[in-house]
Amino acid sequence: MLYGTLMERRIANARAGARKYRVYTRKDIGTLPQLQRLSVTDRVAMEAVAAVLPFRVNHYVVEDLIDWSNVPDDPIYQLTFPQPGMLRRRDFARMFRMIRRDAPEREVRAAARAIQYSMNPHPAGQLDLNVPVLDDEPLPGVQHKYRETVLIFPAAGQTCHAYCTYCFRWAQFVGIEELKFASREADAWQRYLKAHPEVTSVLLTGGDPMIMKAAVLRRYIEPLLAPSLSHISSIRIGSKAPAYWPYRFVTDEDADEILSLFEEVRQAGRHLALMAHYSHPRELGTPIAELAVRRIRDTGAAVRCQAPLVRHVNDSADAWAQLWRRQVRLGAIPYYMFVERDTGPRDYFSVSLARALKIFNDAYRQVSGLGRTVRGPSMSATAGKVVVEGVALVGGQRVFVLKFLQARNPEWVGRPFFAKFDEQATWLDDLEPASGAKEFFFEAGLRELAARRASGWAEREAGFTA
Repeated sequence: MLYGTLMERRIANARAGARKYRVYTRKDIGTLPQLQRLSVTDRVAMEAVAAVLPFRVNHYVVEDLIDWSNVPDDPIYQLTFPQPGMLRRRDFARMFRMIRRDAPEREVRAAARAIQYSMNPHPAGQLDLNVPVLDDEPLPGVQHKYRETVLIFPAAGQTCHAYCTYCFRWAQFVGIEELKFASREADAWQRYLKAHPEVTSVLLTGGDPMIMKAAVLRRYIEPLLAPSLSHISSIRIGSKAPAYWPYRFVTDEDADEILSLFEEVRQAGRHLALMAHYSHPRELGTPIAELAVRRIRDTGAAVRCQAPLVRHVNDSADAWAQLWRRQVRLGAIPYYMFVERDTGPRDYFSVSLARALKIFNDAYRQVSGLGRTVRGPSMSATAGKVVVEGVALVGGQRVFVLKFLQARNPEWVGRPFFAKFDEQATWLDDLEPASGAKEFFFEAGLRELAARRASGWAEREAGFTA
């Protein structure tokens, strides 16, 4: 009873001070009050980067999460505002000159497109290997990389309350339709799931599905509760909303409707997990952020927390340990520490695997067993999720000990393998087998899969049945 009374009071207080969502984009860089402390040159530089990589932030992030006295080093500022180092020097210089001379938008967009296509917009085989086939046609807005899990990209959820500067799905937000995943045909993905009883988990992702109104989100969740899809035992929603706009679960007009929908999932006997992206402990440091987590958990949904380790934002063991402790205190589950993917501005944000492992281990040692549910550092590579387990001596040689946590071929999961220790390596592709072999054990199988996929696409384009 006491808990209920306290919760009701907190909700009432939050609603008394409720805010209406307000967003800032590239066009606001010159007028945003907090940016007026920067020089004109710095603001032009920011616009130059924002012309290439997506920029979107809201007033909660600007007013409550960023310490403006510590700009540009503040981690949340680095997490949300464009930085010159995010572009290659030559590309930045070109865009800076164009913005400074107020070049026509068409010219700016053309220059930006050339840079965007050079930044590996869809890493890890997302376009070539992940898109499934239904009725001999690729299924838009759906990915099926791992046997048990299907990703659905709701068309109405392909934006966010604010954009992370490191985001590996930046290509979703730059206006290039051919690079965008978006599902508009509900009947198609439902038919696909019915035809694949091996799928037990569906992940709604984006963008951010929590940008959608409750009624729209219901169109994606309700069909998954049907008896015809009883093999779907868990539904996941990937979201940054608990960090960037926690009001979504407390004071937004349809916040209660959202939470009622979450309760329906549990009542239908399915597990619901909100996959919350928290990059820094400050994102859990406001009363509204804590209240959002408590309200989500009160529906019976789990809150699992994940983020990549990125330079300038959270590349310290203390930051991660504090983040995991705050999550545990709120009943959320530390889940993944990822390695920054090989796409977009990765040169600005990437951390070597050796340093990532040290940060992970140093943070891991600071938390209790309840915080040690976290796994990492993990690379979401083309072949699967590869975790760096440690460094060892094998045959007198210093090696990385690696293991698949998830894989395109289920037989690879859990199998340890070794790579030569490389102090500079930042991704799986930088590593070499420690055995002296020319390639890792899974690479031949990956090539075979890619060849089969390519052959299938070619046959379909030629009018044949694959």
